[in-house]
Amino acid sequence: MAKEFLSSQDVEFEAIDISTDQKAMNEMVEKTGAMGTPVFIIGSEVVRGWDRGKVSRLLNL
Repeated sequence: MAKEFLSSQDVEFEAIDISTDQKAMNEMVEKTGAMGTPVFIIGSEVVRGWDRGKVSRLLNL
């Protein structure tokens, strides 16, 4: 859902599959303290889980 929403809003994003990238998973846990996905880092804000309203506000959509 998140990828579809961001694409429909013409938002560029990088999707990282932490199930296949141990280094990326370690970095995510270090930066966010989160073990689950999705996690969004927008500017200095961290959004854990898919929160369309919060993501939209942070992206000024």
